[in-house]
Amino acid sequence: MESLYILEPGATLRREGNSLKVFRDNQLVERIPAEGLKRLVLVGNVSLTGPVLDFLISRRIETAFITKTGRFRARLAVDEHLHVELRRTQYINLSDDRFALKTARTVVEGKLRNQAAFLKLRGRRYQDEKILVAALKLKSMAEHCESVEELASLRGLEGAGAQAYYSVFDRLIRNDGFAFGGRNKRPPKDPVNALLSFIYTLLTNEVLSAIKTCGLDPYLGALHEVSYGRPSLACDLVEEYRAFLGDRVVLGLINKKMINPEDFIVRDNAPENFIDEEDMKRKRPVEMKPAIARSFIAAYEQTMRQSAFHPGCGKNLTYRRLLLQQAYSFGEYLENPQNSEKLYRPFSWEK
Repeated sequence: MESLYILEPGATLRREGNSLKVFRDNQLVERIPAEGLKRLVLVGNVSLTGPVLDFLISRRIETAFITKTGRFRARLAVDEHLHVELRRTQYINLSDDRFALKTARTVVEGKLRNQAAFLKLRGRRYQDEKILVAALKLKSMAEHCESVEELASLRGLEGAGAQAYYSVFDRLIRNDGFAFGGRNKRPPKDPVNALLSFIYTLLTNEVLSAIKTCGLDPYLGALHEVSYGRPSLACDLVEEYRAFLGDRVVLGLINKKMINPEDFIVRDNAPENFIDEEDMKRKRPVEMKPAIARSFIAAYEQTMRQSAFHPGCGKNLTYRRLLLQQAYSFGEYLENPQNSEKLYRPFSWEK
């Protein structure tokens, strides 16, 4: 087992030999073999014992803490990667305004092209003219990226692209039990947005792990501003995967009716603001019930084990390996900024 998600509310994780045990109210809920474990994701209020913490550190197991609404909270950090020279190159190049703008253009163009391709495929499948028009609009925006001369304008273009994309997202939903009135977050206010926020967090965590594996600093990117605690580079590099990995999984579960409205707790009178994280836990507008959260994680993991052809490698890679390969490619780009063969190219989804 490479990846393990603990979703049991109020659970405590304990170690016994090479197994991890999940307890709730001092009752054993699950026993999990820890052999081969590479990443651990703790969702919600989960506690760790000292021996478990020691086990995670000694085995260098990537461990992330996220809220039940899908917001990243923290990561268990072991000693940094030894490739200091790569990080030094990253700091120098991405601190140069022209290089950062060039890199950000590539990120935004890749995101817009993938969104356009995704909408084009769905528009043809559903024979929906409005979806196809939005796809053309996104393609036009992608072609305009190269001419943008300021980072603020580029961010504005990305925002306009998001507005165009989500303006037809409701037309991609083929299940009368779900509605989408626009993207909202922090916290999400309806089941569709809750699913989107959750899967985007999972994907960002995957990309962050890949970035750290190849020795880069996940907190310095090009498109997203540096902000305390924000993994800006992970937020940059995750953009190329949102439509074909994140949105496709969510829409697949909804449209195949593998998820139903009854799988969510919805509070119609939820407040707009919250005092703190604990207050939001008690009063958040929507949350997945534990059983469907497990099914959602299972569907996500099944997707990450699927594969696609990577032209740079000349072979099929699992999606998880593809994310890692793209992170390595970004590192090569930073080390060889003048080499046209090493230019970073966001992955282009063909299906």
